[in-house]
Amino acid sequence: MTAQPVKIALAQINVTVGDLAGNADRIIAQARVAHAAGVDLLLTPELSLCGYPPEDLLLRPAFLSACAEQLHRISAELAACAGLHVVVGHPLVREDGVVRERSWSLPPCLNAASVLGGGRVLQTYAKRELPNYQVFDERRYFSSGRDAGLGAVVVDVRGLKVGLLICEDAWFDEPAAAAQAAGAELLCVLNASPFHIGKVEEREQRMAERARATGLPLVYAHLVGGQDEMVFDGASFAVQADGTLAARAAMFEEALAIVEVDGAGRLSGEVVPLPEMEAQVWQALVLGVRDYLGKNGFPGALIGLSGGIDSALVLAIAVDALGADKVRTVMMPSPYTADISWIDARDMAERLGVRYDEKSIVPMFDAFNATLADEFKGLPLDATEENIQARVRGT
Repeated sequence: MTAQPVKIALAQINVTVGDLAGNADRIIAQARVAHAAGVDLLLTPELSLCGYPPEDLLLRPAFLSACAEQLHRISAELAACAGLHVVVGHPLVREDGVVRERSWSLPPCLNAASVLGGGRVLQTYAKRELPNYQVFDERRYFSSGRDAGLGAVVVDVRGLKVGLLICEDAWFDEPAAAAQAAGAELLCVLNASPFHIGKVEEREQRMAERARATGLPLVYAHLVGGQDEMVFDGASFAVQADGTLAARAAMFEEALAIVEVDGAGRLSGEVVPLPEMEAQVWQALVLGVRDYLGKNGFPGALIGLSGGIDSALVLAIAVDALGADKVRTVMMPSPYTADISWIDARDMAERLGVRYDEKSIVPMFDAFNATLADEFKGLPLDATEENIQARVRGT
């Protein structure tokens, strides 16, 4: 281990898939803040340059070329940050191109992490374990670094030997063991791991196991933010070589968590407590709505209120996510609407300070009934007529 302390910053950032210039600007800004704080190594999340998951954008050569251009821009703009190493996650085109056989082909790129310093790309690591389950489809887009013949990457940061891993790599023995065999004294893991209840504890437990198995401390930089159907919860962290928690960033918000490594390899940093489970779920819903609308360019939300609990919950989430000024509500009463429904709907809108309108659907409801009169002739009224109101509201 190094005889002098080393500062590592975990850049827990909210990036947008495809916004290469904007994501690069975010990385550059975080790096400059870290440099001003005396940080030696800045670790960004998995695929932080292009956003996660980039999916079929990775099949476009122009997209991969643009990623390479932005990576070199980051390197050039940070050249003046003397002594700072920055690890950026990005897709990397395979040097041997697409490998084809008669009935199959290997994907054209790697899920990579490059170490930038002094205005240059110093080293590049390629992810070895590619998940292909649940929301993950990485084998469609990436080749494994192992299959491409690429080995472990260990970078010297002020005398501290740092081994790189990317997300799924740290859940398996071989990648960490390869880094350790290459001389790593600390493991740095870039991540993009979607949220579900209990996921934070699961990550910390598995990374503690990895630290104990190798006898090496570990730092874990995680993505935050919503991207389409996924929500990334942050909570970047660090564990000692014995698996005990040394640092943790907040959940569901951007952060620059600084972890100090002393000469004996012990880590120190702030440990932010985890919110209660119900609070985590609420924050995930709010962040997911905010980023889905914001990243897709929607100006706000229009919500149909019924006076019931479902639309009340949706309204509360939308107001927390967007602000009352970006939420509009409408109540669409029908002949089946009870007084308590519009009374409660009005009360909800007033309490949360959103615009509220009432638009009767009785004329449309009557028109549907008139059109279907022959079909319904001689039949008693039942839920069929009542369900017409839902169809009218949907149109």
